[in-house]
Amino acid sequence: MSGLQCLGEDNIWFEKPRYDEAERRFYEGANGPSTHSHHQSSSASGDQELVSRMKSVELENQGLHKVVEDLRAALFKLENRVRVLERSPAVPCAKAVTVQSVKVEEEEDDDEMDLFGSDEEDEEAERLKEERIAAYAAKKSKKPALIAKSSILLDVKPWDDETDMSKLEECVRSVVADGLLWGQSKLVPVGYGIKKLQIGCVVEDDKVGTDLLEEEITKFEDYVQSVDVAAFNKI
Repeated sequence: MSGLQCLGEDNIWFEKPRYDEAERRFYEGANGPSTHSHHQSSSASGDQELVSRMKSVELENQGLHKVVEDLRAALFKLENRVRVLERSPAVPCAKAVTVQSVKVEEEEDDDEMDLFGSDEEDEEAERLKEERIAAYAAKKSKKPALIAKSSILLDVKPWDDETDMSKLEECVRSVVADGLLWGQSKLVPVGYGIKKLQIGCVVEDDKVGTDLLEEEITKFEDYVQSVDVAAFNKI
């Protein structure tokens, strides 16, 4: 058999691509997924990131458009206002300047007048002050003064149990003085059938005192043995 016939019958070399493909698949199965699939997944994630960035850029563009529109509207209003001001006459400004100058002149005149009239104003203020003080003093003098008063309870003792207590009380109440007002009375047992007269009164401190009451009551010596102050209270 010749060499050409041997090559024609042998089919190993003609099927080499199939063996290479089988070998590649074997190694891909042993080493995990191919780099081609990994590259595809990376590409997909990159596309998603690009899409999200584009969306954010669109939102920012929308916000910028709104800001620009607001600025345009404000600028339009400002231009209209400037036009109105340019068309308005300038007379009010001149009028304002004239009014201000008149006010300044009036203030200067007032200052000059004050220089000569300060003494008269001081005299007038002093006179008004004196009148107010006099009016206050007159008003205060018309008010009634506070009168100091006291409540006094007296024990008037008789000589014995035969003393006429009604007559004794009549004698006590006969004592009259300016600022003296007699009150209620009662008989209080002392002992051995003897009773004392306990009588109250209200006095003005500046006019009537306890010494005066004792002195006047003890003058009725036919009925009164002694006079004692049982209670003394300021009102």
